Amino acid sequence: MKISMKQKSGVILLILAALIAIGTAIAHMSCIYLGPECYAAQMAPIQIIESAKNGTYLAPVGTIIVSSIFVVLGLYALSGARIIGRLPLLKLVIYTIATLCIIRGILPLQLWIRQPKEVNDLVLYTGIVWLATGLFYLFGYLLCRNQDIKR
Repeated sequence: MKISMKQKSGVILLILAALIAIGTAIAHMSCIYLGPECYAAQMAPIQIIESAKNGTYLAPVGTIIVSSIFVVLGLYALSGARIIGRLPLLKLVIYTIATLCIIRGILPLQLWIRQPKEVNDLVLYTGIVWLATGLFYLFGYLLCRNQDIKR
């Protein structure tokens, strides 16, 4: 089967989305090794930072769970790009991920527009990245879908 230029573009967008999601998982996992300062730098909730300081299980277990979710997001992007096998509920999950990422990206942007002093640069840039990631999922999947093949 020959792949069209539109589908190639979609594959690239979904690979970028997968790299962002899996990179996020790796960044989160680094906190277990690097400690409380890493959790603070990544704006973790105070309970997680305190857990890391006190050596309790909340921080590492929570980090592993959150990182696992990001890995699954990356796998869905790769599945949508047909790099790995089809995952369950692919269409629904891709659209859900895209929607949540877009919302996650828009929230700090709208706050920055309304009250720029309330949003620091890291929050703004993170919002832009998640907005782009959501758009990568959405348009990547739309471009990859082949109307001749039911996915």
